Parts: sequence; C-alpha cells; structure tokens
Amino acid sequence: MNSLHAHRGEILYFLDEPDRRAEPSWVYHQDGVLLIEDGYIAGCGSSADMLDQLPSDVAVIKHPNALIVPGFIDTHVHYPQYNVLAAYGTQLLEWLETYTFPEERKFADPTYARLIADQFLDELIGNGTTTALVFGTTHPQSVDAFFNASLARNLRMICGKVTMDRNAPKWLLDTPQSAVTESENLIRQWHGKQRLGYAITPRFAPTSSDAQLKAVGEMRQRHPDVHVHTHLAENARECEWVRELFPNHDNYVDVYHQYGLTGSKSVFAHGIYLQHKEWQTLADTDSVIAHCPTSNLFIGSGLFDLKTAEQYQVRLGLGTDVGGGDSFSLLRTINEAYKIQQLNGHDLSPFKSLYMATLGGARALSLDSHIGNFETGKEADFLVLDYHATPLIKRRLTAAADNLQEKLFALQMLGDDRAIRETWVMGTSMKTLR
Repeated sequence: MNSLHAHRGEILYFLDEPDRRAEPSWVYHQDGVLLIEDGYIAGCGSSADMLDQLPSDVAVIKHPNALIVPGFIDTHVHYPQYNVLAAYGTQLLEWLETYTFPEERKFADPTYARLIADQFLDELIGNGTTTALVFGTTHPQSVDAFFNASLARNLRMICGKVTMDRNAPKWLLDTPQSAVTESENLIRQWHGKQRLGYAITPRFAPTSSDAQLKAVGEMRQRHPDVHVHTHLAENARECEWVRELFPNHDNYVDVYHQYGLTGSKSVFAHGIYLQHKEWQTLADTDSVIAHCPTSNLFIGSGLFDLKTAEQYQVRLGLGTDVGGGDSFSLLRTINEAYKIQQLNGHDLSPFKSLYMATLGGARALSLDSHIGNFETGKEADFLVLDYHATPLIKRRLTAAADNLQEKLFALQMLGDDRAIRETWVMGTSMKTLR
C-alpha cells in the first residue's frame, strides 16, 4: 500500500530523550491520525485537526484498543545464531565454542544462509522490529543472503561480514588481507543500496590480531560513512583476556580507539565492565553502546551501568543479541532492562525505555534523519501495539492503568510478540509474511 492513506488510533512518538529538555519530549494523541503517502510520513496530529483536512477518498484504517508507535530498532543482533537461541548451560567464551562457531560454519552454504535470513527477518517483523544492526559470519555469502532477503522486504537494515583471524576454529578464520578485500567488495555492492547499510564487523578484539585491527581501522578511514559493529567488555573473563592479548593498550576501549575504530558510527555491544577512562573515551568520540539486557542475564555476563552511561551522555540503543539473548522481542528486552536497573538501584521509566527502542535507537545508529518518529518526511515504519493482546494484558490495562505511563509500563512488562498486532514497513503492512 503506497498511495495516500491514514491510520487512526492512539499515537505516541518521541522528539527527544525524556528528561533532556524542559518541554515534553514526546507527542501523544489519544485519538490521532497518521497520514502516509508513498511510504513516507505526510502528517501526524489529532483526529480533530487532521480528519477534516483529508481528501474524501483517502482510506482511513482504524486501530481500536491499540497504540501506534514507530518501528522498533534493534542495535545489536546476530542473524546466524537464529538456530542456537536458548542454548543451555554456558557463559560467553564457552558458548561461542560450543554453539556459535559450529553453527556459523554452515553459512558457507548460500542456500542455508538465505533460509535463515528469511526466517530471521520474518521473526524480527513479527516482533515489531523494522531496523537492526546485524552480524553476519566470516563468509561474504552470509551478508549477500541477508541483504537480498532485506531488499525483498524493503527493510532498512545494516549488516557486515565478521572479520576474525585468530582464537577461533580454522574453518571460520579469514586474514587481514581477505577481511579487507571481502568487506570492501561488499561495501561496493550493498552500502547505500535502497535502505541498506554496511558495518565493518570485527567479532571482538580477542579474535583479531593487531595486524587485522590495523587493516580494518585503515579500511574504516577509507569508508567513513559505514558503521563499525563489535563487542566490548561483555564478560569479566573476556576483559582479562584482552589485557593479556593487548598489554600495550591502556584498556579495552583503547584497543579499538588506537586502531581508529571508535567514532560516531561505531556501535559497541554490551559495555558492562568499563572504567571511567573508557566511558570518557566513548563520550569524547561520540561512540555508541548497545545495551543487551536479555543476553547479559541469560549468559550470566553482568549488569549494565545505565546511570554512568547517562552521566557521560554516551548514546545508547537496545539490542536483543539473539542468540545470546533468548528473545527477539524488544518488549521483553525492555522488561529485562528495567529489572537490571532495579538491581542497580536506578530507575528506568517506560518513556525512556520506549525512546531507546525507537528514536534513541535511530540516533544510536545515526539514522534519525530517516526513521525513529513520526515527523513529516520520515520513512513510515511503525507498529500497532495491541492493548488486548492477551487476557492478562487486557485485564491489567482495563482494571488498573489510569494514565499513559501506567499503560505503557504494563504493556512493556507483560508484552511480547503477541502484543504486536501489526508491523508496517514504508507504509506497507507486513502481515502477509507471518
């Protein structure tokens, strides 16, 4: 559906991070209209203001007992780990050896890679996620498969080939030279094609030699408009390993920084075990942390320090980190993020959570000129959250939710993929893919 059409219902979106501006940072219409033209936002306002201005032949789609919000944005996820989701009994380093590396070997087969890419993207859509920053494998064909599947769905996605030349099985390793050659071929083929973007993707510092990190850092300087996507300080043993492998660097962040891999389009997943000097470097370079609470709890990695991240004003997004995380749902991810901050003695409001999943995620990925809210001219990626998704949600919202904050919080704590009534991408319903 790419002609002019309208959606009527309860609407919420953000203009800025909550608590960062004096005036309200969100726009809420209890009865609003979202106007879409050729896949872009043509207007958004109250029904009282909008309906009388619409041409008489414009279709108005009604969404009762629901909340219309921008599409969710997942700032860290691994599509090749789709089949090892919810794997039992290990922490990070053992989990990679036991589950992840054997599964990623299969992505040398383009047919298998396309099968998983299709299933993965349909799962994202079913959970209301319309944009993600995604790991491939060391195989270039894994990225080809992912981008072809994304093109077929007209999704805004970022992906990259993993670079990894040590401390992993030989059958997954590349070299400094092949990492650059294959990545640059993929950049030329895919970066900027329709809604696609590329990310230079070293798995994490321990699996890249100094020579490879130097090479990919130099590649990043040649392609400053692409993203960098990697892991940082996820696990205590990992951090000890980095100190052993890189004794001439001040800290974990410094390893990436000295090789030119920090910056405004650099996204580092996790960031649990960071010292103040590392936070300062991230802030000074405008780098991003992807907070992955479901994964941090499932693999037993630790509790993210949101308060310190806020103090340093480091940009943040939310990531499901499937398959370390055990759910594709950003509602589930918000649920776990709230609990982690409770354990840390810090508050995470439902408005801040939803901001992080929408406009905050768009800003984290430097995509907020395209997506993240309902400002006129932006791409019409949005979803419809169902207030009656389950009997429990319906009962809770009917019986004891007197204001928007209460409704939003209950939906975040009780919701999952069942709460996603419908996902729309560039103004087109994706229901037929489920």
